[in-house]
Amino acid sequence: MDFLELVKKRQSTRKYDTSRQVEPEKLQNIVEAARMAPSACNAQPWHFIVVDEPELKNKVADAASARLLGMSHFTKQAPVHILIVEEKVNFTSGIGGMVKDKHFAYVDIGIAAAHICYAAEAQGLGSCILGWFNESKVRKLLNIPENKRVLLDIVIGYPAEGLRNKKRKPAEEVISYNSYPQ
Repeated sequence: MDFLELVKKRQSTRKYDTSRQVEPEKLQNIVEAARMAPSACNAQPWHFIVVDEPELKNKVADAASARLLGMSHFTKQAPVHILIVEEKVNFTSGIGGMVKDKHFAYVDIGIAAAHICYAAEAQGLGSCILGWFNESKVRKLLNIPENKRVLLDIVIGYPAEGLRNKKRKPAEEVISYNSYPQ
């Protein structure tokens, strides 16, 4: 499958096959893809925590679920959670970020998250990136120091449903060449 095909196929999976576990070699490929993601000044401002132990995974899923709001109620179905913890950037990325008024670590972590999702999809797995979770609860469950930010929780597993139609804005609405549209 070529890359554009992979991109068109990848979707946020919100229903997982609870009878199937993710094979260790597939999980290893996913985290290796994340580790190899590019970052500003090669800062690599991340730490990936793979949670696949069932009892702990369920506790992390509980921290990501807000049933009253209907948010992330599917997280217990997924057999794996990958938490991305923000680490300090290196000197050059930090200086560059200050000069340009950009927090490059957020961009870098977004790129790593995309690598995780595409690596999962390439191996027949589904994924969903979550930003809605109880960070302090996750921090406590996974022994993450108070001074660290847990930015994302990505759930991984085998999808229990087929592909949905992607709804995207028309290209002419979101793409221009050589100038912002007037």
